[in-house]
Order: sequence, then structure tokens, then C-alpha cells
Amino acid sequence: MFTVVAPSSSVLPFVRALAVATLLFAHAAHAQSIAFPWSSHGHDPQHTGLSQHACQPLNRILWQAPVDLTPQYSGTELLAHYGSPLITRQNTVIFPVKTAANSGFQIEAHAGQSGALVWKQTTDYVAPAHDWFPPCGIALTPKNRLYYPGAGGTVYFRDNPESPTAPPGGTGQIAFYGTAAYQANPATYTSNVEINTPITADRYGNIYFGFVATGPTSKNLVSGIATITIDGAGTWVSAASAAADPSIVEPVQNCAPALSNDHRTLYIAVSYGSYSGGYLLALDTVTLATTGKVRLKDVDSPVSDAVLPDNGTASPTIGPDGDVYFGVLEDPLSSNHYRGWLLHFNKTLSQAKLPGAFGWDDTPSIVPASLVPGYDGPSSYLLLTKYNNYAQAGGGGANKVALLDPDVSEVDSVTGALVMNEVLTQLGPTPDPGFPNTPGAVREWCVNTVAIDPFTKCAVVHNEDGNVYRWDFASNSLTQTLNVSTGLGSAYTPSVIGVDGTAYVIANATLFALGQ
Repeated sequence: MFTVVAPSSSVLPFVRALAVATLLFAHAAHAQSIAFPWSSHGHDPQHTGLSQHACQPLNRILWQAPVDLTPQYSGTELLAHYGSPLITRQNTVIFPVKTAANSGFQIEAHAGQSGALVWKQTTDYVAPAHDWFPPCGIALTPKNRLYYPGAGGTVYFRDNPESPTAPPGGTGQIAFYGTAAYQANPATYTSNVEINTPITADRYGNIYFGFVATGPTSKNLVSGIATITIDGAGTWVSAASAAADPSIVEPVQNCAPALSNDHRTLYIAVSYGSYSGGYLLALDTVTLATTGKVRLKDVDSPVSDAVLPDNGTASPTIGPDGDVYFGVLEDPLSSNHYRGWLLHFNKTLSQAKLPGAFGWDDTPSIVPASLVPGYDGPSSYLLLTKYNNYAQAGGGGANKVALLDPDVSEVDSVTGALVMNEVLTQLGPTPDPGFPNTPGAVREWCVNTVAIDPFTKCAVVHNEDGNVYRWDFASNSLTQTLNVSTGLGSAYTPSVIGVDGTAYVIANATLFALGQ
């Protein structure tokens, strides 16, 4: 662990002022944008999971491709997160592929209809220190540019990623602290700086991500949050200075930044280190100045900090009303059966609202209330979350997915805390052979963000039993089942819906395209 100090350089104020001016220009000059079918973790910068296209029937596997060429199993478990596949307007599917046991990635683009390889490109990205293997998080911008992480905190870009060849000048590498600085000493930056969150792009084509700095650099980098404009100008702020707490050491690993609905505010969590406490921050997207923050606390024991693990992928979700949702672990650990909490705040983070009873390694999806015919409550939208009750942590093993009402409370059966009301739940359908002496224990849902189909009023969710399910909200039933693997314990991964309605899930280190 290292001590966080504020960057010290006589030229830094000028550089930051210049970067801010460039950012302001970029935001003004590129105010028009068109959304992508699936542009990032959780579909969009708010992480809603809401598809723009109806999902095909889950009748068969259309094609499949590995996302990990050397998966590292721990007995019967695969503790590796994999980055979300992205879908372009022309139905090209782009996803990162882990190529070696401990590091190494390539980016692949496949034709959505056939699965044929369109192109692939290696990246020198080095994953940060980890226990469970972290995802390589990529992003598409509305200007049809793909960004993916590179060595030394740099990012690569590729324009027109639907084509087998990039246009002239349509590829490059950018360092948020200055590309010249990286090029002058790439070995030092590669050794000491790593991007540690997925990349998020805004409606203007600017990108945001967290990074860690583990050693000295010529730019005096300290772990924090960075942005690069569509025109290539970068700026950054240390996590400690953004939180106004010198003990903060990093952005929470794998926490994809989220953007407010007007794209003026960036939300990201920072911590004192893995499995410790920290803050949720609201930052101005142009200047990265802090506009709001909240110390994250346990719901049942509010004197204790909530726990922010590097092994999770929980990321903020922004509701249509601007409310902010973020999943954490409880303290003491296992006091809530390792379910954690879904913390809930207003858009300025100045007011804590009704929490959810589950938050571990989960980014909730937005479900418009109109998709649930039987719902007659006051809320305009509901939240779809994983809702496990882990037998291995003292729970009964009744692992579920749930639709929760953010405005109506119930008493949590485990802790007695007031939490969001369960509108609908679906119990995992397969008994868990790991707990033969726990009646009712079932295999858990292995999702960290769920694709919502508003046209057929359903969600695509996959389970550790090796099956993918269509959860129909109207009947509250699992109306389709498709087997994709023999099943295994795994870290959580996303589901995605493409422009032609193909559903995509990751299971056993493989991306599966599912349809009719």
C-alpha cells in the first residue's frame, strides 16, 4: 500500500486549465449524438440495461466464441470477470478476450448474424493486481469510435470498428497525462500505472475511467479518475483529493463510472483499499471537480463503513429520475449473508434513500413499471437485481433475482432493516449439489448486469446451472430455458441484446449468441 499525496508540479495548474478549456470546447462542439445498441457495461452510461430491440426466442445457440483462451479454474469454480460485449449499429459484436493465464488481451469483432471474425487486435494492457481476474472494459462512442485500455494507463482507439480495416488515421494510442510523457518512458508507465475500471463514454464522445498508480512517474501520477475528450485532451484528479480524504488510495476496482442523465455529472466509488470503506463521488464531467460525495455506510450497522471489494463489479446505476444506486458489502462481513446492500441516494448524494437488501457484485437494471402489468405502486420504474441468500454465509440458499420498488419499503427478513419492497422474485430452478443438507438451496444467478427487453416485457438471465432463462414479467415465470454449459461456480458476467434481437451471455469463459 502506498501513501496518497496531491500531485505537485509548477506547471500542473496551467496544464489543467488548458485541459479544462479543451474539455469545455469539446462538450460544446459535439453536442449531437446517437446512442449505440450496446455501448458499455450495463448498455449505456447510466447502466440501465434497457435494450432498444426485442429479444429473439431463446431456441438455440447461434454461435459461440471464447473470451478466455487460458481460463484458470479453482476446482469447480472460475473466478474471472469478463468485459461486456458491445454491439454496433451494423450488428458487429465487439468483446475483449483474455489470452494468457495472468495477463494479455486482444479485442475481437464478430459479425452478429454469423459469428464470423471481422478483425482482432492485441493490446498491451496490463491488468491491475487482483485476486479474481478483473475485466478488460471497453466502450463505444456515438461517433463510432471504439476505446480499449492499453499499457501505462493509455487507451487505444479504433474508428469505424465495423470494418475489417480502420480508416486512415482511424487508430491511435492516447495517454490522459500526455502521450509524449508515455512515449518518453513507456517502461516506467507500464510498470506503475494501470486502468482499473471499465471505460465509459458520454454522448459527446468523451471517455472516463479510473486508474491506479503504484510507483513514481514523471507526471507525479496518483491513483484517481481520468477523462479524455473526443479531441484527445486529457485531465485527471486523484481519488484522495476528489474525496478530500488523504487516506483514500484508489477508485474501486472494476467500478464502471456512470453518468447522470444530462451527462454533466460522473459517479464513481473510491476506497481505502480492497475490502475496506470509502465514498461514492459525484464529479463535474468537464473539470472533474467534486460536486457531491457520501461516505458509504452499512445499513444495519450505520456506525460501520460499507465494504468495497476489488473482487466485485458493482457500478452505479442512474434512475430516470436521477437517483443513484450502488451496491456494497456489509460490515461485519456475513452479517447479511454476504448479500450486501443496494445503497440509494438522490442525484447530489446529499440524501440517503430506501436501500435494497442485496448489493454484492451487482449493477441493477432499470425496469419501467409499465413492463409489469400487475404492478400498481407509486414508482415509475423498478430495479432488477440479483437477490441471492448464500448458504455458505449463513443464508438458506434460496437464491433469486428480484424486481424491487425503490419507493416502497418492507422489513428485511434477515436483518430487520427497512428495505425496498420485493415486487416480483424468481427462485433459481436448480438444486445446489454443494449444499445437500440445506433444504431449498439452489444454484445462484450468475449475472452482474441484466439485459431488459421492454418490447416483450422480459429479462435475459443466466444461472450457474448452465442455463439461460427468459424471465417474463407479465406471468412472473421462466418461459424459456436454453442450456449453454454443464454449469460451474463463476464470477458474475453480463447479458446483452443485439440489434437483431440476438441475446448474448458469457458462461464458462465463452460468449454465446442465442436466438431462434
